[in-house]
Amino acid sequence: MKYRLSKEEKDCILNKMDDYSISIHCWQGDDVAGFENQTGLSGGIQSTGSYPGKARTPDDLMLDLDKVLSLIPGIHRINLHAIYGVSDGFVDRDKLKPEHFEPWVRFAKERGLGIDFNPTFFAHEKAQTLTLSHVDEEIRRFWIDHGKACLKISDYFAKSLDTHCLMNIWIPDGFKDIPADRLGPRLRLKGSLDEILSEDYDKSLVKVAVESKVFGIGIESYTVGSHEFYMNYANEKGIMCLLDNGHYHPTEQVQDKISSMLAFNDELALHVTRSVRWDSDHVVLLDDETKAIAEEIVKTDKTVYIGMDFFDASINRITAWVIGVRNMQKALLMAMTMPHDEMKVLQDEDKFTELMVTREHGKLMPVAELWGSYCDRHETLRDAKLMAEIKDYERNILKKRG
Repeated sequence: MKYRLSKEEKDCILNKMDDYSISIHCWQGDDVAGFENQTGLSGGIQSTGSYPGKARTPDDLMLDLDKVLSLIPGIHRINLHAIYGVSDGFVDRDKLKPEHFEPWVRFAKERGLGIDFNPTFFAHEKAQTLTLSHVDEEIRRFWIDHGKACLKISDYFAKSLDTHCLMNIWIPDGFKDIPADRLGPRLRLKGSLDEILSEDYDKSLVKVAVESKVFGIGIESYTVGSHEFYMNYANEKGIMCLLDNGHYHPTEQVQDKISSMLAFNDELALHVTRSVRWDSDHVVLLDDETKAIAEEIVKTDKTVYIGMDFFDASINRITAWVIGVRNMQKALLMAMTMPHDEMKVLQDEDKFTELMVTREHGKLMPVAELWGSYCDRHETLRDAKLMAEIKDYERNILKKRG
């Protein structure tokens, strides 16, 4: 096992890094508030903290995203929720149209970005209990129509920007205490999803995914959209499962699920986050879990769509965005320096002592030097200069928002 890479090996790794386009979630910038002026968050999720300077308007959010993009090497994507539509007045979610997202398309076009999209099935008067699995047909119809509207908007993004749009469906449906009927809500959810997906859309451009969760605050005993439900549904419909590494039991590891899913699918979607005791959406660190997820991505020859999903309102939001995404990139870079082919041979030959030693040696590869080179290649600040730049932005922009 060598500790140095040749110039050719370094160049190969840096070139491959550009293949990983990360979907950067807009909701870190405004604590998942959106532009509807609805009441606060619901559906078992919370954004905690009150650090000054959060984005209040579309212009604020786009300005902040520009700053973030300038501090992350590479060309990436932005990820929107439906509550980030832009209009002169209130437009309810079942009436959303592509025109309400035209400013986002302009923003993305000018910067060469793709857009991913999410229907918003929470923080609404019709989402107090259940949504797509609700027993009330009128409420269920509202959310089905919202899902259909979001498919049309996703189709608009993909065709306008000439790149795919990943549309991810997550709902907060569940019960605080033991349900009397577990099957009924799931059958209603299945019927609702069937109707949404009956909408005409370009399946080669719009990549639909469904995202499970084990529980949320207020829905501790039962979640309608469980992993088993969505895994079976996705296989039946030929769509993707999206794995969020904060959405499972603490002892379940998403890195182990990646290969299991890719044994049966050519594509997989991820939301990378960091949970502390529960799905608390902390800023992604360069920790063991993130590095293990990156290893599984790098080792596969199949397509993995990487999205970030965290919203920490207790710290500078620009820093949260930038550090979280850069840590995902560093994890990918570290994974690319490991001798995976060599280690597979050792495993197949039952040489587990040598495998352990090789893996541990690989952790000392000169990743910091490579990361600095990657930042230089994209004319992006190295780590040591980040905080001064962000603090300057905070002084001149964020603190003036009040």
